[in-house]
Amino acid sequence: MNNQELFIKSKQYVPGGVHSPVRSFKGLHTTPKFIKEGHGAFITDEENKSYIDFCMSFGPLILGHQNQTVKTKVIEALDRGWSFGACEKYSLELAEYLVERLPFIDQVRFMNSGTEAVMTAIRLARGFTGKNKIIKFDGCYHGHMDSMLIKAGSGLAGTSTASSAGVTPVTGQDTLICELGNLDKVEEIIKAHPGEIAALFIEPLPANNGLLPQSQEYLQGLRTLCTENDILLVFDEVISGFRIGFGGMSERTGIDPDIVTYGKIIGGGFPVGAVAGKKEIMEKLAPLGDVYQAGTLSANPVAMVAGLANMQQLTPKFYEDLNETSNNIYELLNKWLKENNFSDYNLVNYDSLFWLVPTQESIINPALIPQNLSNRFDELFKIFLEKGIYLSPNAYEIGFVSSAHAGDTLQELEKRLWN
Repeated sequence: MNNQELFIKSKQYVPGGVHSPVRSFKGLHTTPKFIKEGHGAFITDEENKSYIDFCMSFGPLILGHQNQTVKTKVIEALDRGWSFGACEKYSLELAEYLVERLPFIDQVRFMNSGTEAVMTAIRLARGFTGKNKIIKFDGCYHGHMDSMLIKAGSGLAGTSTASSAGVTPVTGQDTLICELGNLDKVEEIIKAHPGEIAALFIEPLPANNGLLPQSQEYLQGLRTLCTENDILLVFDEVISGFRIGFGGMSERTGIDPDIVTYGKIIGGGFPVGAVAGKKEIMEKLAPLGDVYQAGTLSANPVAMVAGLANMQQLTPKFYEDLNETSNNIYELLNKWLKENNFSDYNLVNYDSLFWLVPTQESIINPALIPQNLSNRFDELFKIFLEKGIYLSPNAYEIGFVSSAHAGDTLQELEKRLWN
């Protein structure tokens, strides 16, 4: 079957034909590609067309597809058994590796996804502080649980409304929304809800509604406000964790969050999420504390082995080389954009993350994103797809560079761009 036939068939058995909405290519006026296999920086679809992959499973594959070291360790783990539902040393080894190298955490608990990690962090923050409300920001995405599928309301500062059907108004009342980059508004919301706010959640590098880097001063200001008002600062580093250096944005900014959530890279391409933080907070989780969290497949032994094999390769030299590769790729992409019908485009980048957007203006919050973004991206996406270059299939999703994009892949990218 070709891609179109597979998609038609898939829609008979699966809502919309996909198991995550962005995979549907909605708004791109082309058929989703059904991927058969991936190797290094390349993926191949069911029609045997090869693509240079800049989606990289939306971020986890920082080493590329089928990294041999990770693959070898996973095969060894499979030979021992792939699910125990019991204590095992493999999660301990990964936990120790992380805690010993991340000075802003004392303990970590593993689960199965970034969404699950944030869900747990919300409950943990509320249980630890005894307060119910949380602050989040327009332009930051924290997974699809009810209390985070909330957008700004039209009334007073901090008011909110659901951004998905099925989310109750009562849920929205405990989530306060603020504009990214505006410290005064955060302070205003805190003053309007004295003693009610358990935690402030932010992607320290917002990368799920475009790439919207925030200033050091702004992030430090949030830390100060949280400390002064007994509010927990939660860094959602599901994307930026282990991507912007081993310590993510927490390390890059020198700002210690009270709780940090991880996903994607931490599992080496396998489904892993994690909540980490200071011991006094983390020990509020059951079985020591009264904040309940559990999962049949949490700390799955195969995923733990994959995560550790992934983490052990992320040395300072690795990041130095990855960023050099990324800069070489950005140079090629920028050159192509300027030479073609996309000279209005800007390639926003932060280390190995990038976003293509049709404006030269600086964008720090969603209100500044150009209205023509989706239409312009539709055109660009289809051109690149035809050239065998696979971008994340949504105008608001970002691109990811892996270590596998170095060397010959860079030359192949140049060849495909100008063919």
